Amino acid sequence: MSRIGKKPVTLVTGVTASISGQTVEVKGPKGTRSFTATDDVTLTIEEGAVKVSPRGTSKRARQQWGMARSMVENLVVGVSTGFKKELEIQGVGYRAAMNGTNLKLSLGYSHEVNFEVPAGVTVSAPKQTEIIVEGIDQQLVGQVAANIREWRKPEPYKGKGIRYKGEFVFRKEGKKK
Repeated sequence: MSRIGKKPVTLVTGVTASISGQTVEVKGPKGTRSFTATDDVTLTIEEGAVKVSPRGTSKRARQQWGMARSMVENLVVGVSTGFKKELEIQGVGYRAAMNGTNLKLSLGYSHEVNFEVPAGVTVSAPKQTEIIVEGIDQQLVGQVAANIREWRKPEPYKGKGIRYKGEFVFRKEGKKK
């Protein structure tokens, strides 16, 4: 039995859900999101909660049970509170600034990096060494944060680069004479 799949997804105040076939559409104060489940699970709305149950006892049905429930929960959290990833920049001369809809990064290259922010995500730079990525789609927020981090990953000798807030970077000792 799926421990995650057994729990119903409660709909918080201000969030409504509707099911048509295998598609769940969730509306909230931050927007609207939808998810189409596979035919291996059944979706129902009961007592202000979305319940997911498997259709049969096959391995695939049990796999999809927990995954579908997690996806529905991510929809509810996204339209009610949203998702957020914080990045911090470390290194002398490394900085970030918003230039309209583009993120301008100075990362020690001979040129500045202009990162185009995709639709559905908001990126802000409250300080020169902080970047905040926010949105209602957890996958998109994480992917945009990873794409920004990809420009200059933290290196192990001096720790310079773009890292997630609170990320531990294993430091190495340099060469000895």
